[in-house]
Amino acid sequence: MLIKLENITKDYIDEELVTPALHGVSFDIKQGEFIAVMGSSGSGKSTLMHIIGFLDRATSGEYFFDKENISEFDDDKLAQIRNQKVGFIFQSYNLLARTSVLDNVLLPTIYTPDIDSKEAEEKARQLLDKVGLSHRINHRPNQLSGGEQQRVAIVRALINQPRLILADEPTGNLDSKSGQEVMEVLQDLNEEGHTILMVTHEKYVAECAQRIIILKDGRIISDQRVANQHAAK
Repeated sequence: MLIKLENITKDYIDEELVTPALHGVSFDIKQGEFIAVMGSSGSGKSTLMHIIGFLDRATSGEYFFDKENISEFDDDKLAQIRNQKVGFIFQSYNLLARTSVLDNVLLPTIYTPDIDSKEAEEKARQLLDKVGLSHRINHRPNQLSGGEQQRVAIVRALINQPRLILADEPTGNLDSKSGQEVMEVLQDLNEEGHTILMVTHEKYVAECAQRIIILKDGRIISDQRVANQHAAK
């Protein structure tokens, strides 16, 4: 079991106003699963992803990552786990505009000093070739299409060989063709054994995963495996 959440709650407090975001959320993520999280705006999707990705802390409940109770860790330890074991893919790509594709991919290795720079660069080149971007390696983001930028972001998320990939609306800014190409990349990664948790509001995107969790008002109302799984390929 890679992740175990037990009765996770999250309240946002602004002076005397308390806004509940998650109510007693519990589920497990096995190594190698591809899970989609769906729900309307305000359902708690982003809050849940931020907690799982060590960007925020739960108000109460237990969170086990690799069998360790992360609620016992300080912020420095959480940042270390986040940098070394989690890869993030964002809707807006979050690439550095004045930096080459290769250097954007290598950015996470700056915070992992025990990685050999030559080995990291070779790995980056291999991954970029794998997603069909070896010819774009010296280009800047503004010279790429949206789909190409998202593929760069996926490679960047992989460079530190994370245990978990978190994808936040990875096709949200893409046309249908580019979105399909990105989902094919994510499915290929999952077939290779990568664990992926993806937030999306698109049903056809969610059906590319193996399992769909639906949130409503901060609670899980459905957690089901995808029947007759639709393949984006």
